[in-house]
Amino acid sequence: MGIHVIKMPDIGEGIAEVEVVVWRVQPGDNVVEDQILADVMTDKATIEIPSAVHGKVLALGGKAGELMAVGAELIRIEIEGKGNVDANASVPAAPAAPVAAPAPAATAPAAPVAPAPVSKPAATPVKTAATVSAARADGEKPIASPAVRRRAWDLGIELQFVSGTGAAGRITSEDLDAFVARGPQTMSRGDSRYVQRHDEEAVPVIGLRRKIAQKMQESKRRIPHFTYVEEIDMTELEALRATLNNKWGKERGRLTVLPFLMRAMVLALREFPQINARYDDEAGVVTRHGAVHMGVATQTDAGLIVPVVRNAEALDLWASAAAVTRQADAARSGKASREDLSGSTITLTSLGSLGGIVSTPVINHPEVAIVGVNRMVQRPVVRGGAIVVRQMMNLSSSFDHRVVDGMHAAEFIQTIRGYLECPATLFTE
Repeated sequence: MGIHVIKMPDIGEGIAEVEVVVWRVQPGDNVVEDQILADVMTDKATIEIPSAVHGKVLALGGKAGELMAVGAELIRIEIEGKGNVDANASVPAAPAAPVAAPAPAATAPAAPVAPAPVSKPAATPVKTAATVSAARADGEKPIASPAVRRRAWDLGIELQFVSGTGAAGRITSEDLDAFVARGPQTMSRGDSRYVQRHDEEAVPVIGLRRKIAQKMQESKRRIPHFTYVEEIDMTELEALRATLNNKWGKERGRLTVLPFLMRAMVLALREFPQINARYDDEAGVVTRHGAVHMGVATQTDAGLIVPVVRNAEALDLWASAAAVTRQADAARSGKASREDLSGSTITLTSLGSLGGIVSTPVINHPEVAIVGVNRMVQRPVVRGGAIVVRQMMNLSSSFDHRVVDGMHAAEFIQTIRGYLECPATLFTE
C-alpha cells in the first residue's frame, strides 16, 4: 500500500492562502477518482477539489473555515501500489481550531457565556420549552407552609409550578431551592407561547459568510458613504413594460424593472463618468471606465453575491435581462467563476417586493457608487392640480464622498429619474 497526498492547488493571481469551506469526505471514507473531496474558496469563487486516485482517506489537512497556504497538504489517501510520498512519513496534525478572520462586530456571533450564579429567578439561566411543564393540574392548589409561601413570594415564584416532595405533595423549602437551581419556568400555566428560552447556537463565520463580512467591513471602514434618495414615478414605464411583455414575452422572455434601470444608468453614466469608476485609495488613483460592468447584487442561500454583467452599455433590454438571469443562476448554483464575480464598475441592488421605502446600500469596494431599488407601490400624488394614483418607487443610492460630490450624485440620480419617468428617451440615444 502507498500514500497519495493532494496539496492545496495554486489558484493563481498571486493568491497565497485558500479557505477550506466544506469537506465532502472524512477519514475512513473510500474515494474514487474524480470524486469531489472538498470545496475551497478564494475571494467569492468556490472551487471543487477532486480526487486524483482511488483509495481510503487517512487524514485531512485542516478544518472547515481554516485558511491554508497554497501547497500545504490538503488530504492524505491510502492507495494500492506506490504513492507520491513516503508511506512512513508522519501525518501533519490539523490545527485544533479554525483560524477565524476578523468580522464586523455587529455581525460576528457572540461567544457562549456561562450563566453567573443567581439568587433570584429573574437572573437565572432559562430552560427550553422541552423542560418546562406545570407541577400540577389547573385548579389543584399547591400545599405549602406560610414560611414557604412567603419565601416563594419574595423570590417571585408561583407555587403552582413547583413540584412538592413532602407529604401529600407539600412544597418544602428544599423544593424551592431545586426550582431556583433549575431556572425560571413558564408562569402561564402550560401555555407554550410564553415559555422562556435560553438556548444558544454559536455559528462560525466561515466560507462565503466570512468573505461577505470582510468585504462589508472593508467597504465601511474605507469609504465615507453618503446616501441620496429620490422618488420616481414609474407609471409610464410600467405601462411600457406590460406592453412589451404582452407582445414579446413568450418569444424573448419577460422583462422585469432591472433591465430598464440598467439602461437608464448606462445613459446617465455618459454624463457622469466619475461615477462609473473604481478608487484605489492606497495608490490615490481613480480609474474612470468607459465600459459599464454592472454588478447585480444577488441573494443566494449562502449569502449576498455580486455577479457582473459585462459591457452593459452594449446590451438591449432583453440581452440585459438574459445576462442578469444567467449570472444570478450561476451565483445561486455556486458555479459562478472568479471572472463572473469581479471587475464591476458600479452596482445595482434590489430587494424586490421587500425593498421597503428607504435603504442605505453599502458600496461594493473599490467602486464609488451603488444604486438601490426600493419597493414599487401605488400612492396618491398631485398631477395638474388633481390627486391621482400613480406607481411610485424610491431609489436609495450611496456614493463615495471622496470621489463624488453631493451635487453630482443628485444630478446623476435626477438624470436616471428623467429616463425612467419618460421611458421613450431610453431608446432615443
